[in-house]
Amino acid sequence: MLPLTSLKIVLSFLLVVGSPVFSIPLNTHTTAVSLAAKFKAAGVTNIVASDRARAQSLHQAATIGKQYANASITNVAPIGYTVQVGIGNPMKHYGLLVDTASGNTWIGADQYYTITRTSTDTGNTVAVSYGSGNFSGKEYLDTITLNSLSISNQSIGVADTYQGFRGVDGVLGIGPVSLTKGTVSNTDTVPTIMDNLLSQKSIHSEILGVYFVPVSEEDSTGTLTFGGWNSSEMTSDITYAPITTASPGRNYWGIDQSIAYGNSTILSSAAGIVDTATVLILIATDAFDAYKTATGATLDETTGLLKITSDQYSRLKPLIFTIGGTAFTLTPNAQIWPRSMNSVIGDTSGNSDNIYLIIADIGSETFGFVSGYTFLERFYSIFDTTNKRVGFATTAYTESTSN
Repeated sequence: MLPLTSLKIVLSFLLVVGSPVFSIPLNTHTTAVSLAAKFKAAGVTNIVASDRARAQSLHQAATIGKQYANASITNVAPIGYTVQVGIGNPMKHYGLLVDTASGNTWIGADQYYTITRTSTDTGNTVAVSYGSGNFSGKEYLDTITLNSLSISNQSIGVADTYQGFRGVDGVLGIGPVSLTKGTVSNTDTVPTIMDNLLSQKSIHSEILGVYFVPVSEEDSTGTLTFGGWNSSEMTSDITYAPITTASPGRNYWGIDQSIAYGNSTILSSAAGIVDTATVLILIATDAFDAYKTATGATLDETTGLLKITSDQYSRLKPLIFTIGGTAFTLTPNAQIWPRSMNSVIGDTSGNSDNIYLIIADIGSETFGFVSGYTFLERFYSIFDTTNKRVGFATTAYTESTSN
């Protein structure tokens, strides 16, 4: 993992559309009550394989009606955003991976769970698979603290065994409650963090605003906003897309979109999902092949990513995602992996001029696409359970050239 520096962060309070909204500042150089980008720099993590396995597992889980799917990748360290969460009384902090494709919150990977006076053992067992990892253990009810927000009697999985989660303590599940179905014994579904914030009247709308900044920015900051969104972090109006009616995307934060490279459509309207715990942008094989041909890229065996030359980079065209009738454009710079972080994806050459693309083949029998955090870093996103929709807006970093 790259070293992270601890900074003290103060929770800010916002009023948006008349509802209580709590905003948690984040910083890629912060570990205290913040969101932090976690990377593994040992050069052995195959991000493409991990993301593809996750997509296949999520697809299978929804298709067969169980969260415990078969796809698995071992020895994959988490690459994503973590938040410091306080649990128990007296409170202990755990670094949890933020996951919009899971409803379960669990701990016990790097740090063991500490039982306190607010802990209740329900006697139930819990098991979840993510494709790139899994865990199983016991269910507890406990108090969760996110700065000034406190959630009592929150269902928490406490891992007895886990795989694929080195470098984090567990997962903060902020996906739909339906994703918890069948994961806890003697239980149909369990209320998520967002469900309990709403039922305990900490927020008036079950809405989460997510503001990621490209991790290659020198001062990378962002915000998780519970109960609404922060319009000051947007540079456009919000475009909403309803949750797709197509299965199995409708079980997640699934939407319909089309993709064009320049003036050429490479993916006609298709259903897929938006997922904070996926790194890359995964697209259907025929769309990937069209993108590869159009860019002139070659498949790099070491990283599993498409690789282009500096000359090809200078000729890259915009990649346009049409969502809810609005075009959201990834500039050429937004389509490449941060060159200063090439070692993270397995390029041990030391040549930061090697250029890799963040578009990858999703494989067969899965979604039409998965938009991971390399997409979300360029746009503000809103996960609106109350109105069953996902929203997007541009930010000051949509056209950043920091990669």
